[in-house]
Amino acid sequence: MLNLKHVAINSFNENLAYVHRDCTAYRVDDITTLTKVEIHGGVKPVYAFLQVVEDTALVKPDELGLNTEAFKQINLPEGANISMTLAPQAQSLLSVKRKIAGNILNAGEYDAIVNDIASKRYSNMDIASFLVASGSFMTTSEVLALTEAMIGEDVIRWDNEEIVVDHHCFGGVPGNKTDIIITAIVAAYGLPMPKTAARSLTSCAGVADTFSVLAGVDMDEDKLKKLVKENRGAIVDYNSLPIASANKIIAGVERHLGLTQLQHLAASILAIKLAAGVTHLVIDIPAGPSARVKTTTEAMRLRKLIEYIGDMLSLGVDVHITDGREPIGNGIGAVLEARDVMKVLRNKEDAPEDLREKSLYLAGHVLEFDPQLRGGQGYFAAREILNSGRALEAMNKIIYAQGKAPQPQLGNLTRDIVSTQSGVVESINNERINKIGVLAGASQYPGAGLDLLKKVGDKVEQGETLYRIHSVNSTDFAFANSVVDGYTGYEINTKGTF
Repeated sequence: MLNLKHVAINSFNENLAYVHRDCTAYRVDDITTLTKVEIHGGVKPVYAFLQVVEDTALVKPDELGLNTEAFKQINLPEGANISMTLAPQAQSLLSVKRKIAGNILNAGEYDAIVNDIASKRYSNMDIASFLVASGSFMTTSEVLALTEAMIGEDVIRWDNEEIVVDHHCFGGVPGNKTDIIITAIVAAYGLPMPKTAARSLTSCAGVADTFSVLAGVDMDEDKLKKLVKENRGAIVDYNSLPIASANKIIAGVERHLGLTQLQHLAASILAIKLAAGVTHLVIDIPAGPSARVKTTTEAMRLRKLIEYIGDMLSLGVDVHITDGREPIGNGIGAVLEARDVMKVLRNKEDAPEDLREKSLYLAGHVLEFDPQLRGGQGYFAAREILNSGRALEAMNKIIYAQGKAPQPQLGNLTRDIVSTQSGVVESINNERINKIGVLAGASQYPGAGLDLLKKVGDKVEQGETLYRIHSVNSTDFAFANSVVDGYTGYEINTKGTF
């Protein structure tokens, strides 16, 4: 037996165990490769990768250290007696090897893979192998099997609510925080909407990042249900909920790899919504040359896949393919996006019209899940709710119920990016704008990002500002400036016509 010690190291979802070279309970001299071990003593065994150390200040010979992730999982106090055995290879890795070889996996195999990932029996390298192998091709039945497996056993139940709604965008378009406005409109209408949101994966700000500028987004299941019951809407970082645990681990590896496979993303989105107890879902697929989904044809295939999975898993889905050729709204980055959202909700004259109209369009389709609302009337109902101020009132209730957040400051390191020629803005490259925003620090600091002063179709004079960079950190500011000098992301039609 060994004494448990917490080694305060965060390894980004990788469980690590530390023993001393002179361990009193196990011979470690012969260990020359990465070794998986089972740690016993808690309610369930914890799987971790063994690390051998020589510094007694880190781990003594009679101790077994666990990093932060593994220590939380074993749920025992420091000093508790624990034991360690070598762990056999997860049997589901044989299925991963079959997928690498080009085989089609069945539902049982996907279920085993996802369960082993949730149990931390896979290393990040194992998960990466699975993602790359399945990313090369997946049949429709495989995507269905992966979705069903990732839902997991912990599903939120909404008692007597027959309809529980949500909205999700496939992303790839900077700005575009329609979700927050839709939540306010739907809550004001009265349909329950537990909006599960995520932090940024590869963009300047996720919905959870933007809304955290306004209110707290971390809550447990009981608080979420209470807030939705009282206010008919809430916006929650799904990572704070005990649902879809394997998906959280997989998403972390995808983030490090910079890998986004649309079939995996579809499975992930639908699994999260189903685990959150959603019964009806509107999905927005922006399509454009520099969006995540490049063509309408690709978007149509994705829509058919989502509709099929929704039908098979009894989820009402309404999928819309929208214009993804340029950013939506003027702000890129959490503070600037929150500014745009509140301008729309407050019906300000300078509110971004594209953000307002897209939000109304999608909110209208969410409202039409209500059988009492006639088809085609959703947009008009949503517009009345927004124009009357009821959406703002609903949002204020949500903000104060979730805990109003202290307002972060907008980055004061600024640079105006100006046009080198006169004409009309012909196109804006989403990927380039997102990259500049990320380099400016938007994925790390809510006050960093880009403020777009010109959109597609706007006239621009030589020397006129296209957008303004905001940074909090001088290093980020320098990075963003070095990249933008190569290409601003804007194409100007000097003839002034299309």
